[in-house]
Amino acid sequence: MAREWVINDYSGFKGLVLQEFSPQKPGPGEIRLRVEAFALNWGDMDLMLDRYSFSFNKFPARIGMEAAGIVDAMGEGVKGIELGKRYCTLPYFYYNKGASADYVNINAQYVTQAPENLTALESSSVWMQFMTAYFPMVELCKASKEKHILVTAGTGTAGNAALNIGKMFDANMITTTRFENNRDYLINSGASHVLVTNNIDDMAKSLRKITNGHGIDAAFDPVGEGMINKYSPALARDATIFFYGTLDGVFPQLPIVDMFQANATFHPYSLFNYVEDIDMKEKGIDFVYNALIEDKLKPNIDKVYSMEEYIDAWEYVSKPRLKHGKVIIKTGL
Repeated sequence: MAREWVINDYSGFKGLVLQEFSPQKPGPGEIRLRVEAFALNWGDMDLMLDRYSFSFNKFPARIGMEAAGIVDAMGEGVKGIELGKRYCTLPYFYYNKGASADYVNINAQYVTQAPENLTALESSSVWMQFMTAYFPMVELCKASKEKHILVTAGTGTAGNAALNIGKMFDANMITTTRFENNRDYLINSGASHVLVTNNIDDMAKSLRKITNGHGIDAAFDPVGEGMINKYSPALARDATIFFYGTLDGVFPQLPIVDMFQANATFHPYSLFNYVEDIDMKEKGIDFVYNALIEDKLKPNIDKVYSMEEYIDAWEYVSKPRLKHGKVIIKTGL
């Protein structure tokens, strides 16, 4: 029998249960992946507490939006997919059909072929972080050497991906961290400047100085209430705040006066909406795939756990870490 991790209520990762199930044949337009590895994402943590951009429509439910595996069956009408080849899932509004299992059925529009130069573990670790960062950095704020971009929580996987991508376009990438010992990691990831929040009294003043008085053209922010008012006085004219998470658990009260003065835009951002747009999705896939093949972007895996250690993996992710990168579950199939 195959195995799956499910949750029966919004009790968080401690409520996860490992159980057996019988893999189903894929329906029309679907493929079935024999999952080799799947990744943990902070959004899954929020989803298990019902504070994400969608909710489960029933229980029990699987979580997990990012996996790599071998296509072992295809439903009616599927085209352009090869049996026996390794594919990766793309992040999407998956509701109950998460990837935390030995097998997952998924609509073929939400998969892409794994880069040939990556292992199964690596292939399961790249799409969420790099595609999440791609659209705000490249398509929306159009990173360039003239742009000053703030990335809060730069050690997070999406934030770190934004630093990687912004550096590719020579943007002035500024990031925040709570701890001084993260500085070298963030500089090596693409940051031009690192602000250690525990060591500065006036973030906006520091941002104005770093940008020679211009201010920040964009903020890529997953933090929430505890951060936005600290940098909002340094918003440049026509700046955009891309808000994509609530690490501190509280939605922010918008700094309306600062936004009026800068003619700034608050953009609640979800990658899933761009995956639903066929043209934008293909742009994102092409960019990330080519950058991985050309070694301009690289997988960064912190730790690998077995299928049985899924809750242990969540325990690890939920605590402060000295190392950074993706945490992966290897199914053993």
